[in-house]
Amino acid sequence: TEHPFGHLIDTLRSEQYEERRYFNPQKLSDVRYENLPFCMRVLLESAIRKCDGFYIKTDDVSSILDWQMQQNQAEVAFSPARVLLQDFTGIPAMVDLAAMRDALAKQGVDPNLVNPRCHTDLIVDHSLQQTFKWCFNACFSLFSLQWCSKAFKNINVVPPDINTVHQVNLEYLCQVVQEGEGFIYPDSVVGTDSHTTMINGLGILGWGVGGIESEAVMLGQPVSLTLPQVVGCKLVGTINPLATSIDIVLGITKHLRQAGIGGKFVEFFGPGVQQLSAPDRTTIANMCPEYNATVSFFPVDDITLHEEKLVVLEDYLKAIKLFKSYGDQSEDPQYSEMNLSSIVPHVSGPKRPQDRVAVTCMKEDFINCLNEKVGFKGFHVSKEKQATQVPFLHEGAEYNLAHGSVVIAAVISCTNNCNPSVMLAAGLLAKKAVEAGLTVKPYIRTSLVPGSGTVTHYLNTTGVLPYLRKLGFEVVGYGCATCVGNTAPLPESVVDAIKQGDLVACGVLSGNRHLEGRLCDCVRANYLASPPLVVAYAIAGTVSINLETEPLGVNSEGKDVYLRDIWPSKEEVNHTEENIVIASMFKELRSRMEVRDYNKSAESALFPWDPKSTYIRCPAFFSKLSKEVCAPQSIEGAYPLLFLGDKVTTDHISPAGSIARVSAAARYLQSKRLTPREFNSYGARRGNDAVMTRGTFASIKLQNRLIGKTGPKTLHIPSGQTLDVFEAAERYQRDGVPLIILAGKEYGSGSSRDWAAKGPYLMGVRAVIAESFEKIHRNHLVGMGIAPLQFLPGQNADSLELCGKERFTINIPQELMPRQQLTVQVERLRVDKTSVRCAHKWHTVPAQPVLSD
Repeated sequence: TEHPFGHLIDTLRSEQYEERRYFNPQKLSDVRYENLPFCMRVLLESAIRKCDGFYIKTDDVSSILDWQMQQNQAEVAFSPARVLLQDFTGIPAMVDLAAMRDALAKQGVDPNLVNPRCHTDLIVDHSLQQTFKWCFNACFSLFSLQWCSKAFKNINVVPPDINTVHQVNLEYLCQVVQEGEGFIYPDSVVGTDSHTTMINGLGILGWGVGGIESEAVMLGQPVSLTLPQVVGCKLVGTINPLATSIDIVLGITKHLRQAGIGGKFVEFFGPGVQQLSAPDRTTIANMCPEYNATVSFFPVDDITLHEEKLVVLEDYLKAIKLFKSYGDQSEDPQYSEMNLSSIVPHVSGPKRPQDRVAVTCMKEDFINCLNEKVGFKGFHVSKEKQATQVPFLHEGAEYNLAHGSVVIAAVISCTNNCNPSVMLAAGLLAKKAVEAGLTVKPYIRTSLVPGSGTVTHYLNTTGVLPYLRKLGFEVVGYGCATCVGNTAPLPESVVDAIKQGDLVACGVLSGNRHLEGRLCDCVRANYLASPPLVVAYAIAGTVSINLETEPLGVNSEGKDVYLRDIWPSKEEVNHTEENIVIASMFKELRSRMEVRDYNKSAESALFPWDPKSTYIRCPAFFSKLSKEVCAPQSIEGAYPLLFLGDKVTTDHISPAGSIARVSAAARYLQSKRLTPREFNSYGARRGNDAVMTRGTFASIKLQNRLIGKTGPKTLHIPSGQTLDVFEAAERYQRDGVPLIILAGKEYGSGSSRDWAAKGPYLMGVRAVIAESFEKIHRNHLVGMGIAPLQFLPGQNADSLELCGKERFTINIPQELMPRQQLTVQVERLRVDKTSVRCAHKWHTVPAQPVLSD
């Protein structure tokens, strides 16, 4: 059929390359197109090229072109060029696809019909676990990644120990300009990691989505989004020579947090951008979720294309005006401004990435944190206990721990290891420290998990890797580690000392996640820092230090050694980078990737499930699959499984990190004759719905008003017993009782996680009634058939005098409309009934999965 925008097709011609066809959006309207931010131009081109009148309509194109009038109003569809999966969500996605094939086969339908329509890359990197030897768990051999890439079309699997998902995306998968179906077009991606935005630093539009959304995109559905506002961030001034890209990103994080840009796109411009290398830009873009933006976009310029000057790529981007000259102010919109000269070295913490602390103020700030009430920064330690020191033995020697003692120091994968300047700075600092006679105490859990083998290569080539090793920073693998809770267990003597003194022990990491208890449940204060500062604080052994005025340690001659004595100059780092980090290193990665052949045909269209496996099981999502369309059913006589407060994050809901020995998941694994050493992490077992359901709401930080204290427990209302959340849900399901959850504001905020919706669904939760929802999580609930109901403005559980022990009947009509109000009948102590009206933004979906054309 004729394309609705066929008249926009142009041809790129040159003697240097073959002709290429492309859609030229400028033909719609020169003036309106030139007024669009660069990221909106990418959305527009995609909508034009993918317009089919069904998923993407001509109205979507018109709305994007009229972006200034339609922002925050029009809902548009975006069809990305590809999908990027990491294993934590990628393996469950493959399990779901395999389960879909089984369900179709049982219905007498050809299972080979289940295939991704959008090209998908699955990178195995998150299941790295630290032990005495670091290893990749057995999940992947059991599930057979080879089977995935053989059985499914459009799937490319990158096996363990190659690189992190972001590094593979940056160094190998991204194209800037893609070619397919007879056209060239801008590269774009959605990924199942919130830090997929790292690719924005190369001028590629992309952001993180949940596993449920990613599966929909894989199967051909576009991403639906409200046309966003685009906030410009103008960078001016000259970078302080002592400031690293991490200091810049923490400065930008605070600046944009204060600007209130939640859910918006950010686009960088101004003369300051020219001072940032491509790695610097990707580092800044990586932290996009920490300042609550959806996208942090750096349009393509000469620096982006510096490594490999492709004439056809540059000609195309200039032809559709996606190539930026940051020095040309005529291209600059009127946006906010940030002066790079104001940025000095900072860390971020102890609980949130937006809470920046200047390194010179660190000691004073930590003491203030001890004094403050328990909250976003405070720990409420009494004055008389702040000087507590606990002696302990480790490897035959005696040490002392105090408040502020560093017990975890991790230079880890995703935020900045791709950035040669900060990694080389860490290595050069380590070299000078060792030469000055400084050491790291052996009980500190140090680790170095580079973003790729390229990093190991240039650290080794420059000669700094042996010095990092002498300080305990061994290269132990390529994957996500400390950020996602894959930290090696601390020595028992250290854990005992922390508990004995009720100490606020600290972790320092060069990552992007540091929520309390996430690194390790006994480490309460965690700080994000640049790699060289991670090494410095490891040497100091405490965060309660002013690195400007107090020495890191004493050398062999008894002289004090200060941070300024071993901090490498910017010129020294730049010289090393320019002479060592060369393009040939990146070619090594390509050669490693290209020798792996997973493209042979699978023996069977159906996955051979192993009933003995504790890693992979066929999930129950499709057990009621029907060819008949089922209308949504009302919910009758439901009990609240949980009664929660404000800001319940996906970290509270979704299983993450290590599996506690006293948890429901642990008891299940023990019933399978596994010892605690074999439990592995929730991330490694995401392909087993039995483990993941038991790990849902298993957070030690969960505050449930039904029991009045913190922990993964709830009240089984009919019996009055306090049980694990899973055990209570299991008992309700056995009795045929539906469940709901009561919550406050911002339910489901934080990282996008599919199991935050899948887990409650398998527990029997039919609805969540909250004051407000995080948008992506709300969509996930709808995708799983859980009704996200919102109290009317001005109402909440307290104003309606709900205690959480009532029974709820929710009347759901056969025909649903957006923002339709539903009536909830509440049975209080089986005496009277009170009507409560709840607003709900609905997407019309069936209660059960349905076969469709």
